[in-house]
Amino acid sequence: MFVERTKVRVYFSLFGDTFPLDYVTEKLGITPSNTYTKGDIITHLPITLARKETAWVLDTGYQESLDVNDQLQQVITQLRKKAFIINEIKMNYSVECKIFIVAEIEEGDTPAIYLDRDVIRFASIIEAEFDIDLYAYPYEESNDVLFE
Repeated sequence: MFVERTKVRVYFSLFGDTFPLDYVTEKLGITPSNTYTKGDIITHLPITLARKETAWVLDTGYQESLDVNDQLQQVITQLRKKAFIINEIKMNYSVECKIFIVAEIEEGDTPAIYLDRDVIRFASIIEAEFDIDLYAYPYEESNDVLFE
């Protein structure tokens, strides 16, 4: 029997109306996990929707984890020394930035969720918001009798 494990995904997004994604990639010297432009069609939905903004995204993808800080560090480590550049991009193109934390909780195995001093300092310097989503899936039902 396959047992699902708790997974965590962390991603950083620079987003706004329109801005040059190739320029952002070049300035940061980091290949994004994903980019999209305002007006792009979202293809994985059953209905037709268009993107409402342009975004440059650095993403860990879902990883088995019981400590959100492991995934946060994967993203922050790449961006920490780029705070000045991020702020310059924000100012020049009127974009915002956000750090997303998404946890898919299986069998009640809730990951540790905390923001260490370095993460808070970095987020403060670039004026990033945090968006935290928790998805708790139900326990597998057991046919075992617990009490007789």
